[in-house]
Amino acid sequence: MRGYCLTGKCCVIGHTTEVKHSIFLNDAKAGHFAYLGDSILGNDANLGAGTKFANLRFLPGNVQVKTDKGLLDTGLRKLGAILGDRVQTGCNSVTNPGTLIGPDSILMPNTTADSGFHSSKKIIR
Repeated sequence: MRGYCLTGKCCVIGHTTEVKHSIFLNDAKAGHFAYLGDSILGNDANLGAGTKFANLRFLPGNVQVKTDKGLLDTGLRKLGAILGDRVQTGCNSVTNPGTLIGPDSILMPNTTADSGFHSSKKIIR
């Protein structure tokens, strides 16, 4: 853990998990081999082994979030993922910078989630 991190009650930050400038709400779990930078995990969110939250654009510039009205400039150089309550990620899944996943959604194993908002109760393949 480095930078400013905040964890709620009954959270798990496990073996070889790196957490930087992130928030874990109650019962959020990143059991092992994960990276979370500049991110927020909702209540009872669970990350599969090897989940990575990219937080820095590959190309220079601020992180932009795709919306139905076009790109939204966050004004931030670094922004990882924001996961709603009870979101699950599969092993070796990845999120692009500026990914927002709604409550009760699943990011399937070996899948990369595009930046932008993914609605609640969605299966991301």
